[in-house]
Amino acid sequence: MNRAIIDWSEQRVWIIGASSGIGQALAQSLLERGARVAVSARREDTLRTLAAATPKATVMAFDLTDRAAFARAQDDLYQAWGGIDLVVFSAGAYAPMRAWELDPVLLDQVLDINLRAPMAAAAHLIPLLLKQRGGAMAFVASVAGYRGLPKAAAYGPTKAALINFAETLYLDLAPRGISVFLINPGFVATPMTAGNDFAMPALISPQEAAEEIIAGFARGSFEIHFPRRFTNWLKLLRLLPYRLYFSLVRRFTRL
Repeated sequence: MNRAIIDWSEQRVWIIGASSGIGQALAQSLLERGARVAVSARREDTLRTLAAATPKATVMAFDLTDRAAFARAQDDLYQAWGGIDLVVFSAGAYAPMRAWELDPVLLDQVLDINLRAPMAAAAHLIPLLLKQRGGAMAFVASVAGYRGLPKAAAYGPTKAALINFAETLYLDLAPRGISVFLINPGFVATPMTAGNDFAMPALISPQEAAEEIIAGFARGSFEIHFPRRFTNWLKLLRLLPYRLYFSLVRRFTRL
């Protein structure tokens, strides 16, 4: 469905949200495969530690919710590289929240980081990709966006919207030679999930997640979801009528 990315040698990749978790592991894996990787996040010290081992890494620290900062970084990177082959939006925020815990301030923060920021960034990026007649975007959403889940009153809706956004972009951009990838991880052992007080089925490491993503790029898949022993069950649950779905979720989560 997308142009398969198999040879990473000299690919120009920009990973936003690379200071920890999936983004950091993906940056390390792609650098090992010979890609030129720009790493972005708010924490410049962590990015510099990641980039110290190789001259193929470029540090661009900024906050994705700052639209002007993203625009400046994109323009600087384009000038330095002469083009951008792939941008991965991996920055995200997670705040477990039940219905009776809804906090308008926290909701707004999660919406900003998980949805508004990548949408605004894509709006600035797409004209550049169309101008260079090629390139790709990848959005890290979550299987939590498939259907409603307990404790996901803030996180789930933002990821559901991001899934819809990626689908819409694919429909518009694929005929114009622009690839759009949607990445839907299950549970990954990252600082974001470390505070969860419930069992996380099929938990994998960030390094395993990075390998799954790279394999998905090599297939040219639109949706890259993993680990499939978990995500395939959630895809099946999406097909169930509400009465059965709600009953099963309550039974398995005990919430």
